[in-house]
Amino acid sequence: MTANSPADILVELENAVATCPLDRGTRILSGISQLLTSSRDRPQELLANVVDGVLLRLIERVEAGALIDFSTALAELKVAPPKTLRHLASHHDPDVACPVLLRSQSLSTADLKSIAAASGERQQCAIAARAPIDPLVIDTLIKGGARSTCIALIGNSEARFSDDAYVALVERCLTDDALTKALALRPDTPDAIMRALMSASAAPKSGIGKATVSLQAATTAPIAAKLPCAAAYASALPEIVALNRIGKLNDSTVNRFAIRGETANLVTALSVLSGAPIEIVEHVMTDEDCEGLVMACRASRLNWQTTFAILSNRCGTRLSSAERERAQHIFETLLLSTSQWTVRWGEIAANAKEISRGNRGAKIGISR
Repeated sequence: MTANSPADILVELENAVATCPLDRGTRILSGISQLLTSSRDRPQELLANVVDGVLLRLIERVEAGALIDFSTALAELKVAPPKTLRHLASHHDPDVACPVLLRSQSLSTADLKSIAAASGERQQCAIAARAPIDPLVIDTLIKGGARSTCIALIGNSEARFSDDAYVALVERCLTDDALTKALALRPDTPDAIMRALMSASAAPKSGIGKATVSLQAATTAPIAAKLPCAAAYASALPEIVALNRIGKLNDSTVNRFAIRGETANLVTALSVLSGAPIEIVEHVMTDEDCEGLVMACRASRLNWQTTFAILSNRCGTRLSSAERERAQHIFETLLLSTSQWTVRWGEIAANAKEISRGNRGAKIGISR
């Protein structure tokens, strides 16, 4: 009796797969999945290559639910059938493709770039959340991805952006406030990019064409701290008071003031919310030590995210990692009553009055 060769066995298996009913195909797929995931002591690469062709035929004859389970199992393998893996990663159904795109380390950079350029938003977001993620894949996602894809990239702490990627992101921020906010709040965003964001936020957005941001110009010198004039505060006050009366002077509004660099609105808002005069808010905004500004934000009942946005976007300064940790510790341990007293009448208020510029006539704070 002559034994069948491996090639003959594969041909016979493929023929069986081609004619088997759906329920039997699902059982075969499940069995191969168990074989792959439990073959720790076997030569996994050889096994993966042997079953690759059969799997390609099989996954065309099973229902979506079985494919989702199979994709989830393959995503965890260090060595997976390459053609099958690429087929699943390129699948039109995001529920099938996303587990592999998010977690499989067997997909190559070339595979991920190709899929990122041609796939839908959910698939792109799954790629953007990978850890680690290759800079070449990041560049592809930024150029062709939706806003949600870029936000997912910015939120991925393992993502490392090239200079070209930062330039592309800042250009997109010119017309997208949500993207600007996400990039500004990322802890490791370089100072040069923060200055470029603030410069772009302050510039008019014509919509005629995309502005080009020069990072070289942004790195030449830090932006000098420049406060608005008394007339700017007087102009901002009616709108800020009106927003406060209708309950819309909230974290979202103040955060937007900080991200856009609307200093007159921001300072006036902190004055109205905390009950401290403008001169005191100006003092803490320009103080090198962030403690006073954290107190003013805490006294204004703002949350930490908004406070961090204000600290990150005030002119002429940028928090280091250590300073951010200290600022957050101060924020989380401060009592609201202590913050309000210190900012309105305590040491911070006294220091601000001593160095206040009397010719500005800016004492227009509103007590609650």
